[in-house]
Amino acid sequence: MKLSIIILNYNVRYFLEQCILSVQRSIKSIDAEIIVVDNNSLDDSCEMMKNIFPEITLLENKENVGFSKANNQAVKIAKGEYVCILNPDTAVAEDTFVKVLSYAENIENLGALGVYLMDGTGSFLPESKRNLPSPKVSLLKLFGSGNTYYANNLSKDEAGEVAVLVGAFMLLKKKVYNEVNGFDEDYFMYGEDIDFSYKITKAGYKNHYLGSVPVLHYKGESTSKDAEYLDRFYGAMQIFYKKHFDTNFIFNALVNVGLFMAKKMKRTPQNKILSISETDTTTYVLTENLILLKNLSETIKGKIKTTSKTIFSDETVTNSHIVFDVDYMSYSQIFMVMKSLSNKGNTFRISPPRCNFILGSDQSDQKGSVLVF
Repeated sequence: MKLSIIILNYNVRYFLEQCILSVQRSIKSIDAEIIVVDNNSLDDSCEMMKNIFPEITLLENKENVGFSKANNQAVKIAKGEYVCILNPDTAVAEDTFVKVLSYAENIENLGALGVYLMDGTGSFLPESKRNLPSPKVSLLKLFGSGNTYYANNLSKDEAGEVAVLVGAFMLLKKKVYNEVNGFDEDYFMYGEDIDFSYKITKAGYKNHYLGSVPVLHYKGESTSKDAEYLDRFYGAMQIFYKKHFDTNFIFNALVNVGLFMAKKMKRTPQNKILSISETDTTTYVLTENLILLKNLSETIKGKIKTTSKTIFSDETVTNSHIVFDVDYMSYSQIFMVMKSLSNKGNTFRISPPRCNFILGSDQSDQKGSVLVF
């Protein structure tokens, strides 16, 4: 088998369903499997898996064992030459895995491969490619200067070697995963992808970033960046430094001061875009599905217009709601439109194929939105 896709789920049932549907489209021509690990979700994620995807391997943990342990658990039973660690709050394009495998096969001494991640507004996520966060770099970021934290030597659309990738999408050979002993289980959540990336490069491999392959990552669906997040993230970074760097009392004191200041400066965003069901903004719906249109018209306030794909070539759409039906537009086309219309005041929702819901996210550090009909 060529590829095993590992998806770790925790309480994001609808996002997980879309993720799997998009992956299934992307692996049609590949000898591949999907393995889902559930970390004791309290929603109906596991019931959904058994009812809709009974053919997919599902590992049900009776407690939340964290990111590292759950992914290691799945990789142990993976049959693929390559494994892809994939977040449940992602969606991939129809050609994603063909492209990343083609690139991987042509890179000598490849470690892990990451891609262009964008959030629910179509904006690029800079953590898609990062430099090694040395103690100095981490402190600068903590105090608000992140210029050296991200790998800005590569543009977001380029391809090339980078030090650190994000755990939302990481593709690598299973033998490399095993050689570095997988994710370090001392990390419960956060920091494990940095540690993993560093272990791979220390083993003599090269991590790469492929900017020509966009993947949607709602990101805020798993965690909002509150005080608890800051504690966990910088707690994870302290584990990382103790394992790989020499630190001292002064450094630890500076980290604690920086963490205190970061919490004090944290504010609830004031420009949060209202839910699609709460505003009277025009909603453009790209579909030929009359049932979807009926459901939307009964749920959404304001003007609803059906339109074709040509609207995006004929005019610039701003300050509007846009609902994509994946049975009408491919994920590849949807991602292209989202990228081109990012930062223009639009909100985006996706109706996954043959589903009775739409979903999206208007900010990368806020919970996403699911509207079930």
